[in-house]
Amino acid sequence: MTLSDERWRELLHTRATNPGAVRQAYATRKRRSQLLSDQGTVFLVAADQGVGEDRRTLLGRLLVALANPAVDGVLGTPDIVEELLLLDALHDKVVFGSMNPDDRFTGYDARALVDCGLDGGKMLLRLAGTAPSRQAGADAVTELAAYGLVAMIELQEDPASLARAVTIASGLGTTSAHTWLQLPPTSSAAVLGATTLPVVLGGLPSDRTLGHAVVRGLVMSPTQLGGDVEAAVEAAAQVLEAAK
Repeated sequence: MTLSDERWRELLHTRATNPGAVRQAYATRKRRSQLLSDQGTVFLVAADQGVGEDRRTLLGRLLVALANPAVDGVLGTPDIVEELLLLDALHDKVVFGSMNPDDRFTGYDARALVDCGLDGGKMLLRLAGTAPSRQAGADAVTELAAYGLVAMIELQEDPASLARAVTIASGLGTTSAHTWLQLPPTSSAAVLGATTLPVVLGGLPSDRTLGHAVVRGLVMSPTQLGGDVEAAVEAAAQVLEAAK
């Protein structure tokens, strides 16, 4: 699937003249029946933290990645998710909505994720963050769990603090039944051993980390996929398959 001149012009025209098309696209998306693949893994592409790339180029790279059947879905802010929906790229894909792309909760909330028919919400957690931001994260975990949606918590800590951050993140909210963690690909066995929650790695690891029992998959940004997105996706998919 490519972003031709015609499809790009149509997207821009829809954006300017028919905002109701977004709601219609959410309502008519064909949802996947399960989060994990038949292999028991999940491979997501992410575009949720202001990558700063030309929008047409970014969407084109995301379309290439999503066209690979090994890619299970996407994690993105509302604008990118909606553009991919308008481009018919998210049928039968897992979709996570970003809740706080820049620490503060300014994206999707739990009710919106339910109303939009998405599969879960992703949030950032930094130990150095403010008490209100940590409280907002805990509240989001509780709300998502009440709706039966996955709460994916991304941790961005230095290696020395990561195991402690995993412990804190695992205990957020009134239940951890629907909580997943997104950890750096360099996470050690000690860090991964600090939780029983499902873990996805934010990039390809340089060792056998993918084979750890709690690791369930990958989340990779277009930047991490490099210039040849198609080849990079295929290579990452093969590594993930070999590890499981």
